[in-house]
Amino acid sequence: MQISVVIPLFNEEESIQELVEWILKVMTEYQFSFEIIFINDGSKDQSENILNQLTETNEFIHVIHFLKNYGKSQALNAGFKVASGEVVITMDADLQDSPEEIPRLYRMITEDNYDLISGWKKVRHDDVLTKNLPSKLFNKVASWTSGIHLHDFNCGLKAYKKEVIKCIDVKGAMHRYIPILAKNEGFDKIGEKGVKHQARKYGTTKFGPERFLHGFLDLISVWFFTKFGKRPMHFFGSLGGLMFIIGFLASAWIGISKLYKLWNNQRAILVTDNPWFYIALTAMIIGVLLFIAGFLGELILKIDHQSQRYKIKSSSIKIEN
Repeated sequence: MQISVVIPLFNEEESIQELVEWILKVMTEYQFSFEIIFINDGSKDQSENILNQLTETNEFIHVIHFLKNYGKSQALNAGFKVASGEVVITMDADLQDSPEEIPRLYRMITEDNYDLISGWKKVRHDDVLTKNLPSKLFNKVASWTSGIHLHDFNCGLKAYKKEVIKCIDVKGAMHRYIPILAKNEGFDKIGEKGVKHQARKYGTTKFGPERFLHGFLDLISVWFFTKFGKRPMHFFGSLGGLMFIIGFLASAWIGISKLYKLWNNQRAILVTDNPWFYIALTAMIIGVLLFIAGFLGELILKIDHQSQRYKIKSSSIKIEN
C-alpha cells in the first residue's frame, strides 16, 4: 500500500463525508493505493454513526473509536500503530487541510527521500490576534530551541516515512513536536512544504488560546527530554553535586573562620547565629535531593513499563500492542 491517511477528529460530523469524497477524488486521479484511518476521539455528536456507515460501504476506510476524549496526540499514536502505507499522511478533519497536497507530499518522501515533511500554512485564514501572532511567536521559539527550522510546527498536514511513525511514541500533548521526536530517533532529513490553508467551513475550532501556553510548557519538556531524557543523572546529578559542593565549601569556610577567630582570641558568634550557615545547609540539602532525583530517574528508565494512555471503545481494524 502506498499511502495511509491518518485523521484524528472530535465532533466534526458536518465535514466527514465531504472530506472522504475529496480524498477519494485525489487518490483516484493519481491512482494511489491507500487507506483512510479515522480516530474518533470521543466525539459527542453523530461522528461515530457517520464513520460506522462509511466503513460498511468503503473497505479502504478504517475507524478507531476512543471511549472518551483523550487528545490529538493519543489519537495520532493509535493511528500510527495500525497504519500500513509506505507513506503516512496526517491531516485534520475540519476541511482546513487540503487533500490536494497529498500527491506532492508523497513524492517528496518517496522521490526526494525526506523522512518527514511538515506543512507550512503561509497564508492563514484565522484570527490574527488570537491565532496568527501567537503561532508565529511559538514557532520561532520552537525552531530556536530545537534546531529544526520549520515555520509551522503545529500544522496538522504532515507526511512521514512509515519507519518514522513506527519509531516515535507520541505522548501527552506532543503532537506539535513530532519533528523533534523524529529527529531524536535519528530521522534528521526533515523538510517543509507550503500548503494551502482553507477557512473553516463548519463548526468552531476545538482549541482555545490556552493551547499556546500548554505548547510552551510542552516545549520545555521536549527540550529537557531531548537533552537528558535518557540519562537524567547527567542533569540532576551534576546540578545536585554542584549545589552540595557549594554548600559544603560555604559551611567549611564558616567553621574555619570561627576557629581562626577563637584561636586569635577574637570575638566570634555562634555558627547557628550566622544566617549564611543556613543558606549553606539548605544548598547541601537541595544538592542531595537533586542527586536522589537523578538516581530515581535512572531507576525509572530501567523499568520496562508501558502505561495505557487511552481506552478504545471499538475499532474496525486490528490493533496490535
